[in-house]
Amino acid sequence: MSDNRKVQPLQAVKGMNDILPPESARWEALEATMRGVLQRYGYSNVRVPIVEPTALFVRGIGEVTDIVEKEMYAFEDRADKHGQAEHLTLRPEGTAGVVRAMIEHSYLRDSPRRLYYVGPMFRREKPQKGRYRQFHQMGIEALGFAGPDVDAEVILLARTLWRELGLKEGEDVSLEINCLGQPDERAAHRAALIAYLEQHRDVLDEEAQRRMYANPLRVLDTKNPAMQAMAEGAPKLLDFLGAESLAHFNGVKALLDAVGLAYRINPRLVRGLDYYNLTVFEWVTDKLGAQGTVCAGGRYDGLVEQLGGKATPAVGFGMGLERLLLLLETLGLQSPAAAPDAYAIVPDPAELPRILPTLEALRAEGVAVQMHAGGGSFKSQFKKADASGARFALVFGGDELARGEVGLKSLRTGAEQVGRSLASVADWAAELRTA
Repeated sequence: MSDNRKVQPLQAVKGMNDILPPESARWEALEATMRGVLQRYGYSNVRVPIVEPTALFVRGIGEVTDIVEKEMYAFEDRADKHGQAEHLTLRPEGTAGVVRAMIEHSYLRDSPRRLYYVGPMFRREKPQKGRYRQFHQMGIEALGFAGPDVDAEVILLARTLWRELGLKEGEDVSLEINCLGQPDERAAHRAALIAYLEQHRDVLDEEAQRRMYANPLRVLDTKNPAMQAMAEGAPKLLDFLGAESLAHFNGVKALLDAVGLAYRINPRLVRGLDYYNLTVFEWVTDKLGAQGTVCAGGRYDGLVEQLGGKATPAVGFGMGLERLLLLLETLGLQSPAAAPDAYAIVPDPAELPRILPTLEALRAEGVAVQMHAGGGSFKSQFKKADASGARFALVFGGDELARGEVGLKSLRTGAEQVGRSLASVADWAAELRTA
């Protein structure tokens, strides 16, 4: 007996989205722009696994963080023949995996490295516009460089990217910087901050009270309106910095000043992880409501050693591609979908053996040609040619083929159709290529 029940279609996991044409063309354009900028600054691509040992993120990010406590997709793998099961996690961020790879392959032994990654990350948080459970990041990591020069470089790399994308600094995106000093300086500030928070316990929300001793810097990063005045009055880390930390911070500022990059010193710009030190920065926008950070970075000289490697200075940043694309869309700066240079009109599919060599010759000359498939009238094929966005139609009609030609018809200017020889494609292919 046959089962006639209708098969129910499946849907993607909530917060993990399909990216389809023409939207995917915007992603490709953004990634191409990013790679061009990264290449000009001397950064090389690194690709690390999406799944890593859970211990990597517990050790690298810290147990008392929202990422580890609430958001990681962590699971126990199937047991092996000895009954041992690995604890694995879908990566919630990129830096820890890159550092793990550098240590595992002794990749920092010979020279410092400038690296970048692009790819999906995973966090189990409530999906909202511009923030998803599977999201995509581009990040850079400059490993083995200790001076303020590379701190300034990574900030300027981001500025170059904004300019390439048409974003205006100071208007669409703005730079905020701070200095976290070194561990002993933060320890002194931490003690003063905890004492201050204890005096203001009555205004702390539940999350702040939980973090007060384990991660007090994160309390200052609160979005709770009732805690803003308290956070503004808290002891400032800048007041606890020694001469070397201040010299490093002043070095960064001097380099940014030298290239005319405006910035705001934000004493409340912090990182809740112990391995961060010295320079931290964010590029922020007021065009996306509460989701204001477009790019966040800083120096993390303690992480390589914390993950088992030799002490190595490091600085980098990460940016969410969904957030950046949303900003470009909001400002009307999104790239148009890529269109072919030409659309081939094929009235008689039986003539394809004569037509295909010409199309392949054009493609070999760098012309993007979309071929009509499936038959149809001249009128219907011209409609599809126009809808494709192509600038030209290639008309392979019977009369044209009889003369050994293809008709070249402009779809955007109304110019008269002209004939071009099938035997000498290289002589006229340049006419079709997008300028």
